[in-house]
Amino acid sequence: MNAVNDQILSSIIGDIYDCALSPEGWGDVMTRITKTVDAAYTTIALTSISDSRGRFAAHSPWDLARLQSLQDYDLDEIPGLLAAVMGDIDQPLTTLSVVSEAQLAQSAFFQDWAQPQGLREGCTTKFVHTPDRIGLFSCTTWADRRRISEDEQRFLSLLSPHLRRAALIGDLLDQTHVTATLYRGALDSLAVPVILTSADGVILHANAQAETILATKAPLSARNGVLQAQTPLIARALLDAISAAADSDASMGARGIGLPVSLPGQPPAVAYILPLSEGTARAIFRPASAAIFISTTTAATPPAEDVLITLYDLTAAEARVIVHIGRGQTTAQCAAALNISENTLKTHLSRIFAKTNTSRQADLIKLVASISSPIDPRISLLK
Repeated sequence: MNAVNDQILSSIIGDIYDCALSPEGWGDVMTRITKTVDAAYTTIALTSISDSRGRFAAHSPWDLARLQSLQDYDLDEIPGLLAAVMGDIDQPLTTLSVVSEAQLAQSAFFQDWAQPQGLREGCTTKFVHTPDRIGLFSCTTWADRRRISEDEQRFLSLLSPHLRRAALIGDLLDQTHVTATLYRGALDSLAVPVILTSADGVILHANAQAETILATKAPLSARNGVLQAQTPLIARALLDAISAAADSDASMGARGIGLPVSLPGQPPAVAYILPLSEGTARAIFRPASAAIFISTTTAATPPAEDVLITLYDLTAAEARVIVHIGRGQTTAQCAAALNISENTLKTHLSRIFAKTNTSRQADLIKLVASISSPIDPRISLLK
């Protein structure tokens, strides 16, 4: 893969966000990703954990019968797949980082399924993992090409949070009412509360469901026409995420993916922020810069990493450190789990303490525990 410039990356991310409103576009997005990383094909799927029911699935062109036959294999029969499912979110995992070439070649899966199709290894990224959803996207390569490179993995990791936002927003919506020609009046037919704002958070439109929320001032309200959350920390994070959405599709990263906006004792509420960029299918909502979708009926708790990134302006690496520390791991265990040195971990911790106004690992454990309670005290963000 040649170096992917910012223009190509932004273009693909823009197409990803269009899929939140136009799910028929997912196949084209998978095709673009396939070409960019020089793969054979790419798949994406969002699945309910409780009943294994598919929420949606798409793939670049490939033999459909062959893809469907993947369901005949258990998770641990496909080399590297179980490790990706059990691993960290937004972290691409290649087959050959888990098993050797010899082990892969000797596996029944490779001999019966991959080799006859001229395939070699896969690279799977977990882009969603909530108490009731899991999402995976995976690129599979041809047998005659090199191993999947670090640059290719980095590119896939940059796409992951954008895939998460688009997939979870799309999952909230009744797709029979949402099409590429979605217009403002259709918002009132949606059961999901939706608020359209300018770049500085000024409310331009709220559907009927959102108006009810604003009238009760919980979990969101309007102050001088500007969207407000109930605490200064959440309010700042919300407006920062809206501002980032107005800047560009690519600049958002993990910001605004599942921001908890309810307080303890209130019904759980999570805000998802979708950029409404010029030149996209989402531009039908312009001059609004962002659409805020409020989930109050699903149990799709946002990943702890996303909440921490949004609230404390952390990097993805710093957020992963907090999550592992929050599990009670020692610094040595955390460094080993993240495949970094203890010196690198200490550098991350120093920056984390400054950003979160804490000074001890015990404070970080309390911090991770506290961010779950505004969503639902019965649900742990660490699962």
